[in-house]
Amino acid sequence: MALTGDILRSYRGPGPVLRRRLGGPDGRGEARALITLMLACGLIFVAQWPRLSRESHLSGREVDMLIGGALLGWLFIAPLVLYALAGISHVIARIFGGRGSHLDARMALFWALLAAAPLWLLWGLVAGLIGPGPALDVTGLVALVAFLALWLAGLYAVEFGERA
Repeated sequence: MALTGDILRSYRGPGPVLRRRLGGPDGRGEARALITLMLACGLIFVAQWPRLSRESHLSGREVDMLIGGALLGWLFIAPLVLYALAGISHVIARIFGGRGSHLDARMALFWALLAAAPLWLLWGLVAGLIGPGPALDVTGLVALVAFLALWLAGLYAVEFGERA
């Protein structure tokens, strides 16, 4: 299964794509979830580079320090926060009758983040090349709405959808 094809298919039907990516009980579910999360965080980290380069140029601060801060945030802190957020979303879904597993909830969040990563890459380019303004705001809003829609649709599919 091609990753880019699944990302494109997620915008049409996130539930089936997510269920297929979860696969069967092969024992690699948690590894798959971690790889998905780290790939998403890595792409979003790279998406920050144009914005950080522009900020460095305009403010006179060293770009290395700015990129180091983004590295710490996206590759070390964000994964911990996202694991906690996935756990909280699973508990909330359970309260409302969800039947999925913790792994399902984590994968719904992590896959949504990865599937929305191309939009965050576009946001980074707009931030770096155009800078603050309506174009950046609209691009960020589209990326955020896409992420939330993919996450909630995937979470609904794994928590309340039909079980195979």
